[in-house]
Amino acid sequence: MTLSLLNEDMSSQMAAIAATAHSHPMSEATIKSCFGDLYTCFGSFDNELLCGFAILHQIFEDATLMDICVAPNYQGKGHGKALLNAVIAEAKEKGAEVLLLEVRQSGAAARALYEALGFVETGVRKGYYKTETGSEDAILMQLPL
Repeated sequence: MTLSLLNEDMSSQMAAIAATAHSHPMSEATIKSCFGDLYTCFGSFDNELLCGFAILHQIFEDATLMDICVAPNYQGKGHGKALLNAVIAEAKEKGAEVLLLEVRQSGAAARALYEALGFVETGVRKGYYKTETGSEDAILMQLPL
């Protein structure tokens, strides 16, 4: 596994991974909009194959994990943790004081990863995420840096 910064040319591959891993993924256009001065995008690779990505948005001392996504056949192999550690390191390097994120209430594996790296729950957004039958809550989490 290797990590590297991504550029907009990788948007279609990122969207393809998101489509396999998320029930309501970001569109390719939305992913493309995440390349610019306020964003950093990391990719996790198995040889030359992109298997996961993370998008960090930062304004001054506030950093937000916009998305982290690993292709289903690479989940549970350390790609998510490596991407999250890269995001944390980048946010610290750029002077962030806190890293924020939202996670589906049903996302037990993701929540366990976040908690293992020191994130704490700070609130709930009721009905934030769409589901096949309606909506589910988002758990707000943060990591002081």
